[in-house]
Amino acid sequence: MKVVVYSHDADTRARIRFAIGKRPAPDVPEAEIIEVATHPALIRLLDAGGADVMVLDGEAQPAGGMGVCRQAKDEVFDCPPVLLVIGRADDGWLATWSGADAVVSHPIDPAALAGELAGLMRRRAAAGAPPAFA
Repeated sequence: MKVVVYSHDADTRARIRFAIGKRPAPDVPEAEIIEVATHPALIRLLDAGGADVMVLDGEAQPAGGMGVCRQAKDEVFDCPPVLLVIGRADDGWLATWSGADAVVSHPIDPAALAGELAGLMRRRAAAGAPPAFA
């Protein structure tokens, strides 16, 4: 399953990739992680249908994951589920506004991120969505 990880920060992408591992839970498909560092690259990938689920960094610069999530939910047909990594737990209401399907906060707790992502992967698989292509 194609998991897109968006953040301008290579260290943040590495922490997310570490939390996901090869497979975030035993009962979900292996995660093929696609790292994206810029907003234009992410939009091109989504337009091409290259994502099954996304992990977006709410603290990304210059385009934060919350705004990117809102844009994707508004503009992408059958938008993949989104796990949003927010700066602080109090920003949960903004994550709701953005349309995120799940939320974890910085600092990244690998077990929490893997658990939330696995739930989104299960949901995507159950919806019968065809696998993404790149």
